[in-house]
Amino acid sequence: MKTVEIIGYRRANLGKNDAQKVREEGHVPCVLYGGDSQVHFYSPVILFRELVYTNEAHFVHLNIEGEECQAIMQEVQFHPVSEIILHVDFLRISDDRKIKMQIPTRLVGLAPGVAKGGLLVRKRAALKVFALPKDMPDHIDIDCSELDFHHAIKVADVKIANLEFLDPKAAAIAAVEVPRAAKLAEEETAAAAATTAEGAAAPAAGTAAPAAGAAPAADAKKGDAPKKEEKGKK
Repeated sequence: MKTVEIIGYRRANLGKNDAQKVREEGHVPCVLYGGDSQVHFYSPVILFRELVYTNEAHFVHLNIEGEECQAIMQEVQFHPVSEIILHVDFLRISDDRKIKMQIPTRLVGLAPGVAKGGLLVRKRAALKVFALPKDMPDHIDIDCSELDFHHAIKVADVKIANLEFLDPKAAAIAAVEVPRAAKLAEEETAAAAATTAEGAAAPAAGTAAPAAGAAPAADAKKGDAPKKEEKGKK
């Protein structure tokens, strides 16, 4: 895994007002955990470009006024509107202790479902992994070459040596779904077919069914009216 160097300067004052002043000067307030005590410092925001705005995981080499250590970025906070970096938490690491990291996923291979008109959807942008630092990858490739319609690759399907995945085993990472336009067309076709079937089963227009218990209508050609008695017969 690649390493990004972050140079920091200790913060003499803490608090919201001081943190806001640090941001206005083009820096990011930070905290380092994992040692004997927390270390509050700030770093130039430009140094976080390669660390934050990337689709790969990185280790961090921290240099805080001459004191150096290896760390990982544990959490980053953004402004809800401007998306400016507000705060970053780092965790000190050592080669002999396992750590938890979010490792980005990357979908590779042509899914058969996509060739048939489906849409490949990434359900999880990253996976939570527990391993020694030396075993941590930059990213995790998810092979989609056998993924068809209505199928998904789940966390339990991914096997990588020396990595323990902490996400739920049944959680989907990638799936091939029917595009919304095609799904609507299928629903409209099914509705039209149902309407046609109902119309064929109903009585023809203008034909009334006989009432229950009613006698059938007399044949108009047989016995139009009762005959009168012949005169002169006694």
